Amino acid sequence: MNGRSPILQLRDLTKTFGNFTAVKGISLDISEGEFFTIVGPSGSGKTTLLRMLTGMEGATSGDILLRGSRINDLPANKRPTCMVFQSLALFPHRTVGQNIEFSQKIKGVEPEKRKARALQLMAQLRLPENYYDKSVTKCSGGERQRVALARALAYDPDILFFDEPLSAIDYKLRKTLEKELKDIHRETGKTFIYITHSLEEAMVMSDRIGVMRSGQLVQVGSPQQIYSAPETKFVSEFIGDVNVIGVQATGANTVHAAEFGVDLVTQPVPAGFKEGHLVVRPESLRFLSSRSEAQNCLEGRVYNEYVLGSRIQYQVRVGEHVFIVEKLRQQAFGGSLDDQVLIGWDAKDSILVTD
Repeated sequence: MNGRSPILQLRDLTKTFGNFTAVKGISLDISEGEFFTIVGPSGSGKTTLLRMLTGMEGATSGDILLRGSRINDLPANKRPTCMVFQSLALFPHRTVGQNIEFSQKIKGVEPEKRKARALQLMAQLRLPENYYDKSVTKCSGGERQRVALARALAYDPDILFFDEPLSAIDYKLRKTLEKELKDIHRETGKTFIYITHSLEEAMVMSDRIGVMRSGQLVQVGSPQQIYSAPETKFVSEFIGDVNVIGVQATGANTVHAAEFGVDLVTQPVPAGFKEGHLVVRPESLRFLSSRSEAQNCLEGRVYNEYVLGSRIQYQVRVGEHVFIVEKLRQQAFGGSLDDQVLIGWDAKDSILVTD
C-alpha cells in the first residue's frame, strides 16, 4: 500500500457458476491513485473478478466497497468507473473526436466544452490535433489504443479498469504503450486496475501486483517483492525464467538436493519448512573458476546460448537438469559449447518455496 486510504475494498468475494467456483473468497484493499495489476494464466479467474468489480457480473457472496460504501448491487452504468476493453469497443462510424466526446455528449456537456476537453486529452496522449476529425478506422493500432484511453479519461472516472488492452499489439508498440500508460497514470493520479496474463507488462507498470491461480490471489506485493521473494513455486515460475531444485531441510541454513547428492547453503530455513523447492534466478548464477568462489557449486556442461539483446542466456546441463545462467554481454562466458564448467551462487540468492 502507498499510505493513502483505500478506494476499493474486496471482502471475501466469491463467484460460482453451478458447481464451479471461479473466484474463491478474495479479500483485498486497493489504494486511491494506485496502479494495481491482476495477473494470472488463462482460467485463473482474473476476468471474472474484473467483471464483478465493474458491475458486469454479480457476486455470489462477499462485498465490494467503494470508498466504504457497498456497491454490489449498483449497476455498471451507475458506478464512477470506466473500462478499457481488449477490443477497445470504439465506434467505427465516428471520428476520433466524436469517440472521445461520447460520454460528455451523453451527459449533455456543451459542444465547445466537449471539444476543448477532447483536444486537451489528445495532447496529453500524444494524438495530433488534426486527428480530431479523422476516422478511427484510419488510425493505427497504437493510435486506437490512445483514443480508447482518452475516451475513458473524458468520463472522469474514479477508477479505470483495463482488460488486457495491449495483448493484440506487436511487441515494439506494446513496450512503448506500457511506458506511456505508466506516465499517464502518474500524470492523472487516477486509480488504475489492470488485467493481463503478461507478467512483463505487470512488472513494468504496476505499483503492486496480485497473482491469481485457480480463483485465488496467491500473492500480492510490489514488483520487486513478487520477483525477489516469491512465496510459491507457481509464482516463482510465472514471473519468468527461473532455476528450481527439489530440496529437503537438513539444518537451520542448509537443505539437501537429492537429485545432485549435495547439501546447499541457504538463507534461514523458514519455520515448518521440511521439503519443497529452492529457487535461484538466472542472473544470480555465475560461472566459477574454483569452488571457493561461491557458497554453492555444481559441475555441468554448457549446452546452448541465446543472445537477448544486452543479455546472454546460457543453458548448463547438470546431469538431466538444465540450469539457466544469464549475464550481460560484457560479462559473457568466454568458453565454448560443450565445455565443462562450474556454476554457483550464494546463500543470499537462494529462495525457498513450498508449492
